[in-house]
Amino acid sequence: MKKSIALIAVALVVFACKTTSVTSAKLDRSSQVEIKGDWKITSVTYPGSDYITVNSLQIADSKCFVGSTWKFISNNNKGEMALTKLDCPAFSSPITWFVNKEGQFVLKILDAGEKAKKVRDGYVFRLANQTETSFQLIDVISVGGQNKELTYQFEKI
Repeated sequence: MKKSIALIAVALVVFACKTTSVTSAKLDRSSQVEIKGDWKITSVTYPGSDYITVNSLQIADSKCFVGSTWKFISNNNKGEMALTKLDCPAFSSPITWFVNKEGQFVLKILDAGEKAKKVRDGYVFRLANQTETSFQLIDVISVGGQNKELTYQFEKI
């Protein structure tokens, strides 16, 4: 009997301490519909950008993302992105994405033909300053042991 009570108590503690994941949060459909369409990154800014190089999304230097094109399809949360800047690596990929109710933009970069559920790694940004023609994705990066914000400015094309 004591073992049963102890087991139930442990189970309650484990389930009570369950963390919530950004992927299990409810979607913000209105924000997603506003993002639908073709976009271009017009700037990437962060403190110390003149002196520090940041590798964005494990693809290229953050400055290579300026001019990149992005297509967001809101009804199935898919899309594609492409880096097109000269003197930068050429890169294009299908993506999946969504915006949750906490204002977080969740992005997965896929290999051709790969299903999103097979991709374990993704990126979480804060969605900010969203209008019909622009929005920002803000990433938190560590610079010299301090957290700094890296901002991607998107403009509708």
